[in-house]
Amino acid sequence: MDLSNLKPAEGSVKTRKRVGRGQGSTRGGTSTRGHNGAKSRSGYSRKAGFEGGQMPLFRRVPKFGFKNINRIDYKGINIDIIQELADKGITSFNHEVFIENGLVGKNDLIKILGRGELKAKVEVSAHAFTATAQKAIEAAGGVATKL
Repeated sequence: MDLSNLKPAEGSVKTRKRVGRGQGSTRGGTSTRGHNGAKSRSGYSRKAGFEGGQMPLFRRVPKFGFKNINRIDYKGINIDIIQELADKGITSFNHEVFIENGLVGKNDLIKILGRGELKAKVEVSAHAFTATAQKAIEAAGGVATKL
């Protein structure tokens, strides 16, 4: 076998349909588009979600719920994660420390949550704390500072 006799597998390559190339091609004239109507015209494009005149799905299904424009979205970090980082030698936690460890993005707001157990004395500064998280930090002798 060499490069000169390579060819694709049998039936894998099909010749494309050449449309509008004269009457002898069997696809001249209307070029497989039928006679009249929008679909036979050039430049026709169907609206997204159009179902042939049937009431489209997005109009059949009722609306529900709402999006609260005043919602403040926090990125939650639990006490047990802070304990894991404290075991590695970190004692002061601020936005930069959380970013360096890949826990939050640079524009995220941080909320410290109360899952887990904290034994280390740490300083944590975040945008919000749950009551249990704040108690756990202060019980371990640490400081919880709200930004």
